[in-house]
Amino acid sequence: MSEFPKMHPAKMGIMGLQHMFAMFGATVLVPLITGLSVQVTLIGVGVGTLIFHFFAKGKVPAFLGSSFAFMAGIQLITNPNDGLFAGTGLAQADKLAYATGAILVSGLLYLVLAGVVKLVGTEKFMKAVPVIVTAPTVMLIGLMLAPWAIQQASTQLPLAIVTLVIIIAALAWGKGMIKVIPILLGLVGAYIVALIMHFGFDITATNRAGTEIVPLLDFARIQGENIVGLPSFMAPRFDLMAILIMAPFALATIAEHIGDMVALSSITGKDYTKEPGLVRTLIGDGLATTFSGAIGGPASTTYGENVGVVALTKVYNPRVVQVAAVFATVLAFSPMFAAVIYTIPEAIIGGASFMLYGMIAAVGIRNMVDAKVDMGKSKNLVIVAVMLVIGLGMRFAPVGTLTFVIGEVTVDMGRMGLAIAVIVGVILNAILPNEKDNQKA
Repeated sequence: MSEFPKMHPAKMGIMGLQHMFAMFGATVLVPLITGLSVQVTLIGVGVGTLIFHFFAKGKVPAFLGSSFAFMAGIQLITNPNDGLFAGTGLAQADKLAYATGAILVSGLLYLVLAGVVKLVGTEKFMKAVPVIVTAPTVMLIGLMLAPWAIQQASTQLPLAIVTLVIIIAALAWGKGMIKVIPILLGLVGAYIVALIMHFGFDITATNRAGTEIVPLLDFARIQGENIVGLPSFMAPRFDLMAILIMAPFALATIAEHIGDMVALSSITGKDYTKEPGLVRTLIGDGLATTFSGAIGGPASTTYGENVGVVALTKVYNPRVVQVAAVFATVLAFSPMFAAVIYTIPEAIIGGASFMLYGMIAAVGIRNMVDAKVDMGKSKNLVIVAVMLVIGLGMRFAPVGTLTFVIGEVTVDMGRMGLAIAVIVGVILNAILPNEKDNQKA
């Protein structure tokens, strides 16, 4: 017998649609920014969520959307100007294949960490990688992405500002579901404004470099698309350097995963870190990311937007989220729908990115505040300061500044800034004395 009240199928379907809309705006934004397939992304998050629910014994009402944390890694690998394969002549599709291969491997890291958690226990694991290390990691991800938001917004700055204003208004003054889906509202609202600008006033945009005038809206891609059709799956490719660049981003989503499990436990009154257990939820989350990478999609992560829906509606039945996952998967088999999504102007994506990237960095700050981290202590101050300088300094140093040749292998350390920052943070946390220990000495 189910532990949840019986729900009419129609009501369950409506609640499932609500969950799908809550994740939709942010989820489709990831492929729009990175160049991955919207259809494949929806299959990745839909099937990935069902994989998660299988390993979580169908007990946790969590939805897995596409991860913004990994997006910085994708850019570091695929960016045509300073990415890992810049200047190699490699096609963009091949660069994306290497990025998804690295995502696939990063998902497997969840399994390794689940094994570590199983051996040492959750409390000891979090002591080795505490908030003072994970929070600056999250901050770095948001700050590393910031330049791309500026580039995209600059293609039609007024439209980007409209997008940002709608999102801020929904967050600040929205009530109920409005407050839960600000990104979706921003995309839809700004798109309506773009239609008026395009057809009513013939307003144009520019490319990112500002060297070419382009139409604000381009509907050519929609022509000839079928309403129903198979997604364009992409086989992953593997490169050691790409994997080393991508792997550290898993640390941020793992921290996010643990935070969401704790939040959902608090909302529902059930301790999901004990039943089904953090080990099982980590495995489910990791295999969802691995599955998505295997078919050519972005990494997955538990979505705070959907946690918000659970808190708002007080409907804790995981089957509602499973219905949302099925909806997302079905929607993925419409090339026409994906083509419409691709008509969204880059400036709108840039305007939404202003908020999303900034929120990633702000979440890192919030994590430290929630954990009551004392930044007056020298140890904490040193860890955050050194991590931020290493991560940002190595990322934005001129290409080739930190390149080393070992035998026949060329290693560009500049693209591994986040990984090195995390390693240094863990080491500093382990060796630096706590304030009271320092006073005794």
